[in-house]
Amino acid sequence: MSWHLYILSAIFIVAGAFHFIKPKAFMRVMPLYIPYHKSIVLLSGLAEIIVGVGVLFAQTRYYSLWCIILMLILFFPVHLHMLLHKKAGLKLPKWVLLFRLLLQFVLIYWVFTYL
Repeated sequence: MSWHLYILSAIFIVAGAFHFIKPKAFMRVMPLYIPYHKSIVLLSGLAEIIVGVGVLFAQTRYYSLWCIILMLILFFPVHLHMLLHKKAGLKLPKWVLLFRLLLQFVLIYWVFTYL
């Protein structure tokens, strides 16, 4: 297994863990039209941990990679919301928020290369 997959796995496991460590920060960036903020934050954190671990095993890697791509696509509204609404932007500079949005495309491509 490529060391890149270990990095990808770690990124998702750590990001997922932070959903449980700092759930309010994740709830603050969610668009208001999405209901059940806390439940979705916790479920998405759990999903990130599961797919992060799934990347490590040959038997689950293919499905985990597709799930990661799906999650990255589903997270687009959050990144757009952060960019367009100052309060949701966590006081980050606009260029950082724009970079995070564009980084989604890079991450999707990166994950796709392992399929």
